[in-house]
Amino acid sequence: MAARRRTTARTAALSARRGVPELARLAPSGRSILVGLALLLAAVGGYFAARDTSVFAVRTVDVRGGTPQLRRQVEAALAGEIGRSLLRVDGAAIDQRLSTLPGVRSFSYDRAFPHALHIVIRAEHAVLVVRQRNRAFLVAASGRVLRPLAQPRLSRLPRLYVKKDVPLTVGGTAPPAVTGAASALAVIRDAALPTGVRFVRGGTEELTLLLGSGFEVRLGDAADLRLKLAIARRILQATGAGTTKGAYLDVAVPERPVLDANPQVGG
Repeated sequence: MAARRRTTARTAALSARRGVPELARLAPSGRSILVGLALLLAAVGGYFAARDTSVFAVRTVDVRGGTPQLRRQVEAALAGEIGRSLLRVDGAAIDQRLSTLPGVRSFSYDRAFPHALHIVIRAEHAVLVVRQRNRAFLVAASGRVLRPLAQPRLSRLPRLYVKKDVPLTVGGTAPPAVTGAASALAVIRDAALPTGVRFVRGGTEELTLLLGSGFEVRLGDAADLRLKLAIARRILQATGAGTTKGAYLDVAVPERPVLDANPQVGG
């Protein structure tokens, strides 16, 4: 029994001695480690050198998306990027330059080496004309005030009238009463209501649409707008009541819509 234990121990010791040279052959040599470090340092040095030279300087800003006018505005805003190394261009720098343009909702960018910067913009879409005394503003679905409107009568967008003390700043976000109407109209655009939406009253709590015929669609608050509009569209298509001036359809509670198609009776 004792001899057998010595044999096992001797075999294990020999196996361990054989494993050490095998592991040593697999490990990288000191020379290869030094070569690898030198290549790494060269790559890092080359990267930082390229950041500060004209090797990858921006020569072209290619803007896509939006209207031609908006693309020109973006190109002008990014003119300061010309000459900058593509390796130094980042999203924060572009965002800082484009944040002054109300028409830009968001953007993406791509470095096209060696000298081009590609920008894809997603434009804001106007859904509402806000009237404030003798002034008018275009407002996007996001609630952002896009620009003043010199000839509001030429626009076919719905109108919302607000008091003179409601703050409206181009490039800024409108107050909740306006943003509620704007976000609702972003949904309403696809509702295909008869005669279209002419005016909007109320904001986030008591939203009412006045159609071109003078018919009212009362939506209540801004919750479940798609459902309410789907119900309103189905009822108006089935009854033809949407062309009656002074009548109304109340879908504030979608489960219990109320249609008054006779304004003389309904008051």
